[in-house]
Amino acid sequence: MNLRTNPRGRLAAALLAALAAVTACTSSGGDGPGPRPSDPPAETARPGVLRILAGSELQDLAPVLEDARKATGVTVQFSWTGTLDGADAVSSGRADGKYDAVWFPSNQYLRLDPAGKSKVLSETPVMVSPVAIGVRSSVLGDLGWGDGSKVTWAQVGDAAAAGKLTYGMADPSRSNSGFSTLVAVASAFSKADGALAEADVQKATPQLKQFFTGQKLTSGSSGWLAQAYSRAESGLVGALVNYESVLLSMNRTLSPQQQLTVVRPVDGVVSADYPLSLLSAAAPDQRDAFQRLTSYLLKDEVQKRISETTLRRPATVGVAPAAGLPTDRRRELPFPGTRAVADGLLASYQNDLRRPSRTVYVLDTSGSMEGNRIAALKSALGRLTGADDTRGVRRFRNREEVTLVSFASSVKWSKTHVVPATGSQPGPQDELAAINTDVQSLAASGGTAVYGSLEEAYRVIERQQAAANDDRFTSIVLMTDGESNSGPTDSDFKRFHDGLPAWEKSIPVFPIKFGEAAVNQLQGIADVSGGKLFDGSGSLDGAFEEIRGYQ
Repeated sequence: MNLRTNPRGRLAAALLAALAAVTACTSSGGDGPGPRPSDPPAETARPGVLRILAGSELQDLAPVLEDARKATGVTVQFSWTGTLDGADAVSSGRADGKYDAVWFPSNQYLRLDPAGKSKVLSETPVMVSPVAIGVRSSVLGDLGWGDGSKVTWAQVGDAAAAGKLTYGMADPSRSNSGFSTLVAVASAFSKADGALAEADVQKATPQLKQFFTGQKLTSGSSGWLAQAYSRAESGLVGALVNYESVLLSMNRTLSPQQQLTVVRPVDGVVSADYPLSLLSAAAPDQRDAFQRLTSYLLKDEVQKRISETTLRRPATVGVAPAAGLPTDRRRELPFPGTRAVADGLLASYQNDLRRPSRTVYVLDTSGSMEGNRIAALKSALGRLTGADDTRGVRRFRNREEVTLVSFASSVKWSKTHVVPATGSQPGPQDELAAINTDVQSLAASGGTAVYGSLEEAYRVIERQQAAANDDRFTSIVLMTDGESNSGPTDSDFKRFHDGLPAWEKSIPVFPIKFGEAAVNQLQGIADVSGGKLFDGSGSLDGAFEEIRGYQ
């Protein structure tokens, strides 16, 4: 069973506070209030403000960017996204006029699409960090890997297949660290000597399946994955696949029992070079601000500070990396040569390579959901049954077990579907259509018994696990637009949860706030279960899709 963590540890909170200080400035550099990182981009460009669509791991650059503002007069206004989702936004034109620049861990996926590539006017790598494997130090000795300096990807895969190594990895359809890991192992296992092709992926598939048997944690972002590891029981995962910088930064706060030895496989890695990239639609004022900011960030003394602050390697030649960072670099493994190969690899991961999912959707169909709200729910869930999903980002995956629980004052009904595996007859589309039929049958009436319905979801999982005795990523999604007013209370649910066996306690609940949902109740459920609260008020479609990265 997989485990997730509660958002925002103390370090993350401190970084967010610092980042708020970076963005809480007027365009003139004064001390007045300004946009926050979570705010939508300004509708129009403003002098001295650079609107950047970026990966959330750049939160750790807050103190550097505050000094950059003082030195250059350029205020950075971030909006967060996953790398692949961000690349889609650029390629489709949705970023035009809303952002002046993008700052993803890598532009390699974006470059595979001619439309996306054409929208980037210039790019400047700012820092470098390879994807690596952080092995729990207590596990390293049992693997016989010495100090980890001579390990290959094949050895990691063999240890995973033999049940000797379990690990966490971010969802490659959402996170660049997960995508880079997927590309790295496919390239290493296939021994591709050029751009990764479909034939290379096919050649590597048997080893890839063995490698992914060891994945026990998944997450929609690298930051969440790191926090999930910190929360996990010592026996659950022995390693974490993430950026070298993230793994080294984690060691600053991990307990001695959780300390990680960072392994960079000797046969190669895929690195993030964090290119700050100017979009062609940027106005002249923003182009000037971009040049001032990039020139500042590449200064030797700034590069040194970036490395010391973030534990990433300098991009400027001749600047020494921070103490503790190895001075040598591994060779870069080949990347897919086309967008079709990249998307095919991602779809194969979701539908064939990774451990399958068991997901229970606990859906509020009380009277308050009548009208537009129940229609929005049907639309959002219906999208998860669609076929127009080349990367496997959204739709229910092949081999996934999906249970829909409709509730109001009590559970109205519960229906379970299993999406067939690739190559099965009948294929996935028939079962996806059957799920959609159940979704469209949802009807609003009655009160709201959130906690009692959640307890039933755990009982459903108990029965499914007892019958199948399998090993799946398991999670519960709760969607409600109100406050629980029937059945068990929050205290009753906590007592119920405390009495669950350890494997059930590790099942996260991902509540979705909608309408007038009681945020305190939903946050409490997320905290107790180790899940995360999502906000569907702006886009219920978006909330359901974002959760897919955590399942």
